[in-house]
Amino acid sequence: MNPKVNLKEIQDLELRYYAHTFKRLPVVISQGEGMYLYDTSGKKYLDMFAGIAVNSLGHCHPKVIDTIKEQSQLLMHTSNWLYTLPQLELAKLLTEITGLKKVFLTNDGTEAVETAIKLVRKVTGKKEIIAMEGAFHGRTMGALSLTSGEKYRKPFGPLLPETRFVPFNDIDALRGAIGEKTAAVIVEPIQGESGVIIPDENYLSCVRELTLEKDVLFILDEIQTGFGRTGRLFAFEHSKIKPDILCLAKGIGSGFPIGATLFSCDDFEPGEHGGTFIGNPLACAVAKTVIETILKEKLVENSEKIGGYLLNNLRERNLKVRGRGLMIGIDVENGEKTVLDLIKRNVLTIYSKNTVRVLPPLIIEKKHADEFLKAVDSIDSLQ
Repeated sequence: MNPKVNLKEIQDLELRYYAHTFKRLPVVISQGEGMYLYDTSGKKYLDMFAGIAVNSLGHCHPKVIDTIKEQSQLLMHTSNWLYTLPQLELAKLLTEITGLKKVFLTNDGTEAVETAIKLVRKVTGKKEIIAMEGAFHGRTMGALSLTSGEKYRKPFGPLLPETRFVPFNDIDALRGAIGEKTAAVIVEPIQGESGVIIPDENYLSCVRELTLEKDVLFILDEIQTGFGRTGRLFAFEHSKIKPDILCLAKGIGSGFPIGATLFSCDDFEPGEHGGTFIGNPLACAVAKTVIETILKEKLVENSEKIGGYLLNNLRERNLKVRGRGLMIGIDVENGEKTVLDLIKRNVLTIYSKNTVRVLPPLIIEKKHADEFLKAVDSIDSLQ
């Protein structure tokens, strides 16, 4: 990007050429390295949200760059008319680390949820899916039907019929809602977009037990919580359970677009689902490298360690904070203002209403955590 381009010029370009779908923070990023992002003037920012829990290995990780170079020189796309080894190597790896049986690869998390919706209808012959109040599963029509909140839904109805919502973290409400028409229940282990809402410790295990009792499928949306974000490779490991269907994305590619739906229920038949770009060799090679690096460099353990350090230090400052691993929410008087105040101190975070969300790359070190805490200490409204 031209370093002479300023914020006003960028905003004018967006207004003229780009769909008005995003409310952006006032920063123009031109490059990144490790834990840091740089704007077009060269100003350096500590990245404490990782592209919304996406850049698990930070920015421009050497192993990711090497894989992109090597695989792009060999093969990037052939379509699913032909076999490619990177796709099947990634599928094998995903089944090994999750304990589920089959994989369908997607381009992102919303597509992973769409796949889950079709799969439960195919497998059960039923249509009803129960989701949680406060849930966010995506913005395409099927995923949007399972996403709670008028601001997302109202302009786009009618959405998919036979979807219902019950209060999150209320097992009795879920028990009362499941009926003969219910095909599946979909849950996020932690509700990210709603402000890092963490259920009771036994909630997921109770949902798993209930869905088995009622013979309905259990879909777990780990698009944001997966791949070490919560201090375990997958958040379901905290509860010692396993879902029937698992939706993944974000951290799997560390910035490269890819998602996945894993399942242990019955499969699709040829032609019932697909996609032109899904499972392309380049995306699969990158994802395999990212997963192997997370495991080899013990970044899951690092997530638990540094996440605990951040949580303890934020609590010592008497802030209203909650989290698990490197998925942290800080309740403040004004979420947008606090995020803008942090930007002035060269720290990037995001907010959901009046919750500041802290989702740094898994490569974060204590010195980066201390840098963030120093910025927090300099904001009067947080004292």
